[in-house]
Amino acid sequence: MNNSEKKQCAYQRIDGSCCPGDVDETGEFCFWHDRDASKEGEDVKTRLEQWAQSGESMEGFQLRYAHLEGIHLHNMPGYDMRNSNLFRAQLQGGHLFNLDLRGSDLLKADLSGANLNEAKLENADLLGAKFFGTRMERTELGSVAVQHSLAVSAEKLGNRKDALKNYEEAEEVYRSLRQAHEGSGHKDEAGQFFLLEMTMRRKQMPVWSGGRIWAKSVDLFCAFGESPPRVIGSSLLFNLLCAVVYFLVGVNGPQGAIKFNLQAGFLDNAAGYFNCVYYSVVTFTTLGYGEITPPPGVLRPLAAVQAFTGAFMMAMFVAVFGQKMTR
Repeated sequence: MNNSEKKQCAYQRIDGSCCPGDVDETGEFCFWHDRDASKEGEDVKTRLEQWAQSGESMEGFQLRYAHLEGIHLHNMPGYDMRNSNLFRAQLQGGHLFNLDLRGSDLLKADLSGANLNEAKLENADLLGAKFFGTRMERTELGSVAVQHSLAVSAEKLGNRKDALKNYEEAEEVYRSLRQAHEGSGHKDEAGQFFLLEMTMRRKQMPVWSGGRIWAKSVDLFCAFGESPPRVIGSSLLFNLLCAVVYFLVGVNGPQGAIKFNLQAGFLDNAAGYFNCVYYSVVTFTTLGYGEITPPPGVLRPLAAVQAFTGAFMMAMFVAVFGQKMTR
């Protein structure tokens, strides 16, 4: 078949345009979009770089097992490689700055030492991808991993088996991203992925199990050690709720009982409640000045629990705050 008889590739891009690649022999797709065409040849990297430099899109390219070590796909406007298949592709040391890989399959791709700064990876499958020494400054990874979204959808449909499988895979993806950001010194980003990693681990536990309830509590109180403000907020809320109980049941003050009284005015009740807030904080911090005391009964065990919880949460705050500051 001569050049004048060659057909155009049948691949249609997202914008409706067709790939200008030629189709050899009797196929429907060009070399780049043909899933069955081997991409393991030594010339594939050079040919791909030449295609990219021509300005044509690389959307939907089939690059399974391609040897692309050190490839240069670095361009300021950003080359388009959306929805491509890079399963087990060798991209070690690749220059992929600003590359658009949204929706691509990077399953088990080796990106060790690659430059992914400002690359777009939303909805890309990153399961099993290697990120050892990968540069990922301002990389757009999306809010959640693909497997995370699939797990949530399966959970809504009542398919717990598929949900568990995808939660486990999402945990692996988040762990890899956390380790990559830790290795490159991006501690805040690493903390965000650690929180997602622990959330996926919690989702795999049986609903209402002790482990899941405990993990959820730790998440609420301190976001698994990643949020000092959450420790402060949960401590404040706990103190205010305890103060409500103290005010409704009544505590002993220097001038008599401090208790909610329907016959008293708003200001008197407000003053009484704030006295109970003061007593709650004093108990929580284990200061124990002694001018306000709980009467015999239900309030004494509550005060003991609050004092123990206060000591624990203050220690937690010191640990969480110290961890954030040392970053």
